[in-house]
Amino acid sequence: MTVTNSGIQYAVQIITKHFGNLVAKVCETLLKSGPLNLGALIRSTALTPQQVKNSLLILVQHNCVQPFTQESKAGLKVQYIAVYDNILHRLRFAKFLAVVAQELDDDCKQLLAGLLEHGRLTQQQLMDRANQKSKSNSSQVQNAAQDNFVRLVTARFVERCPAPEPLLEEAPEQEGPKKPRSKSAKMAQVSETIEQRVLAAARPMEAIRFLITTDPETDDPSQKSENNSSSMSVGEKRKFDDLDIGEEHGSNDKEVILWRANFEQFIRCLRHKACVENVRARHNDGAAVVLRAVLKATRMQETKVKTDYSVPLKMDAIYNEVIDSAAGRSLTQDLVKASLILLCGAPLVRGGYEDEDVPYSVDLKKIIELLQNDEVESIVLKRYGMDAYRIFRLLSQSNAGRFFETDKISDDALVDKKETPKILYKLWKDDYVHMEKLSLTTAKQSQVMVWKVHKSIVWEHVLDEMYHAAYNLVKRYDHEREENKEVTNTPKEKRVGELEKKANRFLGVRKIMALSLVKLDDALMLFHDF
Repeated sequence: MTVTNSGIQYAVQIITKHFGNLVAKVCETLLKSGPLNLGALIRSTALTPQQVKNSLLILVQHNCVQPFTQESKAGLKVQYIAVYDNILHRLRFAKFLAVVAQELDDDCKQLLAGLLEHGRLTQQQLMDRANQKSKSNSSQVQNAAQDNFVRLVTARFVERCPAPEPLLEEAPEQEGPKKPRSKSAKMAQVSETIEQRVLAAARPMEAIRFLITTDPETDDPSQKSENNSSSMSVGEKRKFDDLDIGEEHGSNDKEVILWRANFEQFIRCLRHKACVENVRARHNDGAAVVLRAVLKATRMQETKVKTDYSVPLKMDAIYNEVIDSAAGRSLTQDLVKASLILLCGAPLVRGGYEDEDVPYSVDLKKIIELLQNDEVESIVLKRYGMDAYRIFRLLSQSNAGRFFETDKISDDALVDKKETPKILYKLWKDDYVHMEKLSLTTAKQSQVMVWKVHKSIVWEHVLDEMYHAAYNLVKRYDHEREENKEVTNTPKEKRVGELEKKANRFLGVRKIMALSLVKLDDALMLFHDF
């Protein structure tokens, strides 16, 4: 979905909170203007060159900006693009740490915390940090940290950093006469944004993305050659008015392998968890256990986060994964098969398969759509009441593209005929329903109003409202903290009388706002990331 002004405001607020106003100004300029080179960025922000360079180094270090090289009339030029999703992920670090604690253990969680805090680190820096945290430099601590690092990489929670300045090639243009394509093919063909193209060009090959060398600081020839070839052509000289990211990381003499948290894998885990909990609420615990087993067994084979269907898996593999968990050991094979039929509707039957060899694939997209429907319907219920909820539910669950007349809506939704037009007008005014006027040739009535729900438009509108609410919530939280600075700076034992009441009020407000932001972010991920 397109990032709205409210979404940009929210992202800038996050950067301001974490890195200050100067860095936020550079980030805001990139979010609003798109990719810019260093010179254009200095002119747009009206900051000094050193301030812009320092801000960019901070943003790159924390994975909020990706440099890339693009050919221009003056030759190869380095440009910078803000990575919007990674900025929002900064408020999800607690969720990511909870995922690792649940999937692995607290030791791995502590190791990951260092990467989330510093953005990018070498393997040796991670080991040194583990030694400092344990206040010991024993080989036992070093070996344990090394083992935990391997576990994080094996689970794909940690990955190698992208290429520092990959060459972005021109978007491929179709040559020759255009061949007619089917409707489904046209719908499937979605043009990539420049941000997606840059991130794809910078991402290391799968063969080395999760490759661990025996020596943490050993030069990696394959990555070095790949980065060099993707950064500039042979014989080309890069303009040195740009930042040299390599110098900042000390990689002039040899390639230094940097590691970072793999946000994609964390969002995948959170998406899977949301699907499992939705199945548990709609069906039963057994179906949830089976779905969790399917997703866990195929997680490494998923090529993207927003996958429509789970990777096909045979019955034997699913059952072995189910009974591998404590919750699944009480399920028989017949119960597992019944849950799979409930989740999949029917197996992916292809000619030549025996019954036990038929692969099953779960429609994850449908589960996410049901969650999105529930979220929007709950908003309509709280804001407009039960009658509006029934009307909206009727329109949103009807066949795509179908219009309803006002009287038909009143009859089907069991809403009073006098109240129905008023409710529909409120929903239309707030962009929750779409209305069209049809002219009739009959003498009785010249015009009739028909109504429908455009889900894609409504979903974007709801997401924009969520961004705006999150922005206001963070801003209000900062305001409350500033207002109560005197209270928080006073030692606990000295908070008496009125000061104690203020402290208790602030702690209560802070807890409520923090929980609200967590729930709001869950809804944001549902519409933006899932």
